[in-house]
Amino acid sequence: MSLVFRRLFQTSTAAFEKKNIFVGNLAWSVKESDLSTLFSQVGKVDSVRIITDRESGRSRGFGFVEMEEADAHAAIEKLNGADLGGRELRANLAEPKEDRPPRQGGFQQRPGGFRGGNRDGGNREGGNRDGNRSFERRDGGNNDRY
Repeated sequence: MSLVFRRLFQTSTAAFEKKNIFVGNLAWSVKESDLSTLFSQVGKVDSVRIITDRESGRSRGFGFVEMEEADAHAAIEKLNGADLGGRELRANLAEPKEDRPPRQGGFQQRPGGFRGGNRDGGNREGGNRDGNRSFERRDGGNNDRY
C-alpha cells in the first residue's frame, strides 16, 4: 500500500470513529428516547443507554450516548449545560473503565466463630482464668473431691 493511500485511509476512518459521551445529572424521569431525541438534533446517534440500579431498576442519573467523533464533539459543545427535565446536563467524552483486580465473591470460610475460634474456655490459655487447666480449689483445700 502506498504511503498516500495509507494516510488517506487513516484520516477517513478516523473521522468515522465512534465516541461515547458521558451524560450526567439526568432527572430520574428522563428516558433513553428523550436523550436520543435531544442528541439527534446535533448529529446521528448510534446508541443511547441510561444506567439503572440493579435492585430498584431506577435510573442512577447518568447515561451514555454513542455518536461519530465529529458529531460527538459538536454535541458536547452544544448540550453541556443544556436543560433536560428541569436539570442542567453534564456532557463530556467518556473515559474508558480502569482495569480492576478480579473480585472475590461467594462464601469464604474463616476461622473462628462467635468467640474467635477458641473452644476451651474463652481465654487464650484455656481452662480457668488463671490459665491453669487443672481443677484446683482457690481456698487451697483438698483437691480429691474435684
